[in-house]
Amino acid sequence: MGEINLSQVLDENRSFVDRVIAESGQDIRQCYQCAKCSGGCPGSYAMDYLPSQIIRMLMLGMREEVLKSRTIWVCMGCNTCTTRCIRNIEVARVMDTLRQEAIKAGYVEEGKYVMSFNDSFLYTIRTFGRLFEPGMAMMNNIRTGNFMKDMQFGLPLMLKGKAKPFPHRIKGRREIKNIFEKTKREGK
Repeated sequence: MGEINLSQVLDENRSFVDRVIAESGQDIRQCYQCAKCSGGCPGSYAMDYLPSQIIRMLMLGMREEVLKSRTIWVCMGCNTCTTRCIRNIEVARVMDTLRQEAIKAGYVEEGKYVMSFNDSFLYTIRTFGRLFEPGMAMMNNIRTGNFMKDMQFGLPLMLKGKAKPFPHRIKGRREIKNIFEKTKREGK
């Protein structure tokens, strides 16, 4: 990571830290680094920094390091950290806020697969009114350049009736589209 002047970094990024606290509704300044959140995290093996380290880096105003980290994208939002936190900090909510901040700041390299999956998932919901797994998987594979990924599972699933080749369209698709449009208009 190199040498960092913490007082200078904190002064420069204080507004960022305050915004994360306000948007997440979590006062991370209450954290006293017991690391119980990290000890119970099922995704910690794939993270570059543990959840407690992300919180500490955030408290120190290390904006770029936090937003560029793989950890915020690996977090599954399972809330194990929240359950274990003795200060009642919802770490998963902080991670959600940090993902949004990373997107706004253009730090999406570590999260491109997560964002692709999310976009593919929401597209099928918006289009068909419900999840269409084969379509979502194909769309996600095309977006990520993994064209043949999981192909060996498709035909056996279809032959067993576990996956349908065509989507089932539900009634009320227009209402679902309206929900998506309203959410987009309100900027959420």
